[in-house]
Amino acid sequence: MNVTIVDYYSGNVSSVLNSFKEAAKYKPDLNIKIKLSNKLEDIKNADKLVLPGQGSFKNCINSLKSIDGLEEALKEQVQIKKKFILGICVGMQMFADYGEEDGGSEGLGWISGTVKKIKISSEFQETCKLPHIGWNGVGFYVVRGPIADKFTNGFGAEDKHFYFVHSYIFHPKDVDNLLGETYYAGQKFTSAVIKENIIGTQFHPEKSGNDGLLMIQNFLTL
Repeated sequence: MNVTIVDYYSGNVSSVLNSFKEAAKYKPDLNIKIKLSNKLEDIKNADKLVLPGQGSFKNCINSLKSIDGLEEALKEQVQIKKKFILGICVGMQMFADYGEEDGGSEGLGWISGTVKKIKISSEFQETCKLPHIGWNGVGFYVVRGPIADKFTNGFGAEDKHFYFVHSYIFHPKDVDNLLGETYYAGQKFTSAVIKENIIGTQFHPEKSGNDGLLMIQNFLTL
């Protein structure tokens, strides 16, 4: 199995690469090969894709779209050939139609919705800051189905804790795309999405210890 982590110069992605290589060791029967690349050939030859993201929505989407042919290649593999893709943090946010950060930018439009800044009410100003950094619970109880069940296999009904670094959140238009939810500053926000073969997490599984490693293994076995 070939897994390509899409390299569009969004920042340090070494932790993503290393965590996928570590997870692959637990699935030797799949003969998994992990590659960090933005070459169109590697995108097309991949069995699964990973879209990481670090920084602002606008910078990430502009960087991705600046690489000749990359957006079109991803669209072909994901939307037409239906290959599995995992978006992480801003990588997930870019699945949306639009992101409001830095004046606003169009996203990939793969999952209908908008990315907006977290609003913290006055009663939480002292205890909850932006960016939202650190460990927080994720409840995977919103939508069920064979792919969602396999991706979240091993997590059960209780919240599991994952590592977050973000100030913006994805507001999906369709409740059927909700996969996980998290509470912060007295409000509930979407922390994982799914649409057929497209999966995204606002948190960083590559920085989330054993639970994150298990989630990556689950993705590799979809």
